[in-house]
Amino acid sequence: MNPIEELAALRHPLPEPGSVTPADCFIDACEQVAEQREEEASRLEAASEALRVDPLLLALEDLRAQKEAVDARIRWMLAYGREFFGNRPYGLEELARHAGYSFSGVRTAYGEKEVQGVAEQIGRAPNRPSRHNAAGGTKG
Repeated sequence: MNPIEELAALRHPLPEPGSVTPADCFIDACEQVAEQREEEASRLEAASEALRVDPLLLALEDLRAQKEAVDARIRWMLAYGREFFGNRPYGLEELARHAGYSFSGVRTAYGEKEVQGVAEQIGRAPNRPSRHNAAGGTKG
């Protein structure tokens, strides 16, 4: 394998035997990963040549952007759980446990920006005035 193919292999690892359900789909899953690797290698090579940037650095930048996007979605989910869900908000401890945050981390993870983003996406206002807005918020 050349370095670009190796990077594509790291971005798209083959499934472990026994990890695919139903088991008779394992070969199909491996073939799908092989196709993803080919597409990734082609994309990475083209981008690297066009931008004259090391492919490893491009792959890292892409992963960082994906991580930031996931982190933003987690903050939206926390805002939803605390500000929009049901008659009572989810508890800080429960959200923290499932999101991988500390108890106090949930409280400061989202702010008015995230509350507004959730409201726009679901088409309604929070169940109550945002505590973050009243308290000056830490984010947003």
